[in-house]
Amino acid sequence: MKRLTLILLTLIFVCPTFAQTVDELANYNEPPSRLRGVIEKYGADVGILNRFYSAETSPNRAARFKQLYADWLALLGRQDFAKLNHDEQIDYLLFQNYLRHEQKELEREQKQLAEMASLIPFAKTISDLEDSRRKLETIDSAKIAALFNNLANTIKQTQKDIEAGKTSKPKRTVANRAVRTITSLKRTLQGWNTFYTAYDPLYTWWNAEPYKAVDAALLSYQNYVSERLVGIRADDRVTIIGDPIGREALIEELEYEMIPYTPEELVEIANQEFAWCENEMKKASAAMGFGDDWKKALEAVKQTYVEPGKQPELIAKQAWEAIEYVEKNDLVTVPKVARDGWRMEMMTPERQLIAPFFLGGETILVSYPTNGMSHEQKMMSMRGNNPYFARAVTHHELIPGHHLQGYMTQRYRPYRSVFSTPFWGEGWALYWEFLLWDMGFHKTPQEKVGALFWRMHRAARIIFSLSFHLEKMTPQECVDFLVDRVGHERDNALGEVRRSFSGEYGPLYQIAYKIGGLQFYNLQRELVGGKKMTNKQFHDAILKEGRIPVEMVKAILTKQKLTKDFKTNWRFYAGLPK
Repeated sequence: MKRLTLILLTLIFVCPTFAQTVDELANYNEPPSRLRGVIEKYGADVGILNRFYSAETSPNRAARFKQLYADWLALLGRQDFAKLNHDEQIDYLLFQNYLRHEQKELEREQKQLAEMASLIPFAKTISDLEDSRRKLETIDSAKIAALFNNLANTIKQTQKDIEAGKTSKPKRTVANRAVRTITSLKRTLQGWNTFYTAYDPLYTWWNAEPYKAVDAALLSYQNYVSERLVGIRADDRVTIIGDPIGREALIEELEYEMIPYTPEELVEIANQEFAWCENEMKKASAAMGFGDDWKKALEAVKQTYVEPGKQPELIAKQAWEAIEYVEKNDLVTVPKVARDGWRMEMMTPERQLIAPFFLGGETILVSYPTNGMSHEQKMMSMRGNNPYFARAVTHHELIPGHHLQGYMTQRYRPYRSVFSTPFWGEGWALYWEFLLWDMGFHKTPQEKVGALFWRMHRAARIIFSLSFHLEKMTPQECVDFLVDRVGHERDNALGEVRRSFSGEYGPLYQIAYKIGGLQFYNLQRELVGGKKMTNKQFHDAILKEGRIPVEMVKAILTKQKLTKDFKTNWRFYAGLPK
């Protein structure tokens, strides 16, 4: 009897605890999507193919990826869209959109290779060697020596043909692209040679000198193309060339990002936003005693820079100010681990050539001068990273911006990272600049000037980057635009434009800040302003859905009815803030 009583008491006290544990676990899991596993397996396929076909110019690589995209699209096509739940339909449309874009990107890459063909007739020889190594095909060391000898001669002859006018002179942008490709080919051949050198004594005996000759020929030719066809020294880290993609490609990219506007319409939106910023700048300028001359007010703000060594202290103070503000106003959930886990590092002088301002994520990278810079460089960096400029964007980089964003997307729907878009990534961080402005986060005229500078800068990014890709502005004109119209320090403007067109970022990356921010801003107007959600519900929901086009976020939050042939149609721009 005592034993039965003990069992009953155990059930009474243990079962509720077990039920509570189950409920708690449920809170840590998003609703399952059957396409999650499909997308994750696709990611594994892409990963192994990228690692296997390491030669970027390989025709075998192109053919293999072409087949991969076709196979996965065929798999999707066999699914009954109507029988998928809403969450799965979202994943279906995202995956379909992504695969079709990858197909177009592959076609564009092949077109670019064709444009460079006369400059790199030796590319296939090098990529074939790498493909052969990956397949572990046995080499004949003596034949490789002969191949290297012929390869070196081909490289030298290519240069002679250009000098003699036998090869038509390419566009500067095509030649610049060829320089990057030659660098990649040189790196590929170095890796190939390293695999056999010393390990295979017969290979080393035959090819030590022939390989050196090829490597030297590639370097010499790379310098020739850079200096004579592009017009810059190979070690030049200042001159900006870029590679404009043209209107047709811009429209394709906008369709992929689900932005139903033409490049020209987006430039017009940017001009409207720029004009609004100028008007607000004049108000802040007047409050500082400079009348309508907002550039004098801007100059006064730039002079508030902190002394060397004090920038980390400043940024830390501003970071905690932003965290406490969003928590006090119940704007978004900030998990304790995210709150406590952000870090700070100082940016290297080399990185500052491309990123003259802060970069963020789990770690905020602080841009500030070092002792090796010239006096002019130091002053431009300090002036461009003054406390008011920094305050306006610290929350962009950390919390509630990129740091919180990165933390949450690793916890929720990480499989959607394959669809990552800057319109969601940068748009989210920029949106907070809009929202905090509306909420009165910036109180003094100096704080408003700092915030408006960045807001104006984001509008300028749209104007100059789209104009460049439409071939209406040169890189130098873009630099001048930032200096003359926005008030950038020249070195900082150079870094900004260099970053935009270096190839490190996609052609729409720089427009994504403000356009993505406007998407979130107007969606917030609709859902929070329409009393359908609270700010906290709205922001938490966005973070839990992952890095996807903002129109798909809208479809999720509004439970929009979807079809297999969904086309972007959200004309989100509702005009200037009131």
